[in-house]
Amino acid sequence: MLDAFVVVLREGFEAFLIVAIIFSYLRKTGQKALTPAVYAAIAIAVAASLAIGYSLNQAAEGANQALWEGVLGLIAVVLVASLVIHMRRIAPILKQTVHQRLDEATTGRSQIMALVGVFLFTALMITREGMETALLLIRVKGQLLTGALLGLAAAILLALVWAKYSHLINMRRFFQVTNLYLILFLAQIAIYTFHEFAEAGVLPNSEMLHKDTEIISPDGEYGQHFSMLIVTVCAGWLIAGYILDRMRRSRPTGATPTVANEAR
Repeated sequence: MLDAFVVVLREGFEAFLIVAIIFSYLRKTGQKALTPAVYAAIAIAVAASLAIGYSLNQAAEGANQALWEGVLGLIAVVLVASLVIHMRRIAPILKQTVHQRLDEATTGRSQIMALVGVFLFTALMITREGMETALLLIRVKGQLLTGALLGLAAAILLALVWAKYSHLINMRRFFQVTNLYLILFLAQIAIYTFHEFAEAGVLPNSEMLHKDTEIISPDGEYGQHFSMLIVTVCAGWLIAGYILDRMRRSRPTGATPTVANEAR
């Protein structure tokens, strides 16, 4: 449940943040007439994400389930890891990046072409978050729906708080700790993917490898405690970050006068 909660919280908040930036841009540039394209894109993106997630889940539960789960796990590791790196790079300039893309989609274009441009940009951004969420949730074991719904509710609440009190949320720390969580979660998925490929018999000495990795798979003796280890590491990261932030804020901003300067 915890894995599903954090995944949906992170991806849901990213999606809400992007939508909020788009609406803010359209409002500030006097292009409110384009907002229907945003709503339509959100509806299409959510439907597409659900369809993709359902299709991938059905494929994973089909014939040669171990092989499919291994393939989907490999795709999740590569795709999500690349997106985590991408978001880490653009997170500080996310607002400027979105505004730039919207400028390109609307400036000097007819009303219809501007609508199409905003629709395609929004649909692409939200569908990307949805696909990332779907790939990760397929790898989650136990109480998936409960964790996902709680994560969605938390993402909505966080987005509403950010909209009114953005100065109270340390966005840098939020993305840092969720990036760390996803990276550690991807490490677990990588282990599980290797385990599934061994079970499918596509690796050399698959039978021996499958037996040897059983203990560290998500259902194994040690694998079951990996989620708690992730939480402990992330909590330690947050505590250390909080202490460092407090220490930086407590330092004097100006130069401390020396005894010689005071004597003058």
